[in-house]
Amino acid sequence: MLIYSTSHFVLPLPATHRFPMRTYALLHERIAALAPDLLCIPAAVSDAQLANAHSTAYVATVAEGSLTPSSLRRIGFPWSPSMVERSRRSAGATLGACRGALASGCGINLAGGTHHAHRDHGAGFCVFNDAAVAIRTLQAEGRIERALVIDLDVHQGDGTAAIFADDPPVFTFSMHGRGNFPFIKAASSLDIELADDTGDRDYLTILSLALEQVFSVSKPDIAIYLAGADPYVGDRLGRLSLSKLGLATRDRHVLETLRRHGVPVAIVMAGGYADKIEDVVDIHATTVEIALTLFGPAFA
Repeated sequence: MLIYSTSHFVLPLPATHRFPMRTYALLHERIAALAPDLLCIPAAVSDAQLANAHSTAYVATVAEGSLTPSSLRRIGFPWSPSMVERSRRSAGATLGACRGALASGCGINLAGGTHHAHRDHGAGFCVFNDAAVAIRTLQAEGRIERALVIDLDVHQGDGTAAIFADDPPVFTFSMHGRGNFPFIKAASSLDIELADDTGDRDYLTILSLALEQVFSVSKPDIAIYLAGADPYVGDRLGRLSLSKLGLATRDRHVLETLRRHGVPVAIVMAGGYADKIEDVVDIHATTVEIALTLFGPAFA
């Protein structure tokens, strides 16, 4: 198993936007203390690899810095060469995690989950859609035919759903807050919308039933799991009410189900915006620890 970290690639952001960058740095430190030999720096994806999921015109405007002011507002942070490099590396980390999963059963990106990026535009702090780039690149290489995206970030994966809307071999499953961003949602292969304040018991029951449905029809060669930390009760953007134990139970159930079905899995962290940054790091680190227990031979 390989664990890809993009914490070396930091965006020059105003103080109000630095929360995610700090989260990635602290998570890297936590995992470096746990499994230093597994950490690696991802390669940047190429324009050609990005064009497997995005329009060539959009890739060019990002690379050249010619995004319009309205496009940048939609993304949520300013353009810079660092923004382009980090976005390429983040997609490269998910692609690397997928390659690792095909080789060993599991791979991890300590960032990623940029599921609001569409074919021709970014949105919601997402520039390129890392899951879509990885899946489409592996399909183009003939490494896989069918894929499954399990998106348990509290926000719907609208960009992923839209990119794969006409691609039946890719099954997109999103379980998210009904009244949360994005307010105009795309149609995934399976969407489950949850009411505000949904807690552990109801969430886990619904998820268990949904996964049985997903696996009965998807038959994937690989899965990408967006293990969002933002369903946490302390998340200021989430509006759901899962405990840390509930989120750990969620992760274990998803990963054990994938292992039971013999499906390689790439795990990406997706969102997390708790008032205490340590809570987000704890949740993400627990996801990694569970994966190491289930898939890492040194931790079995």
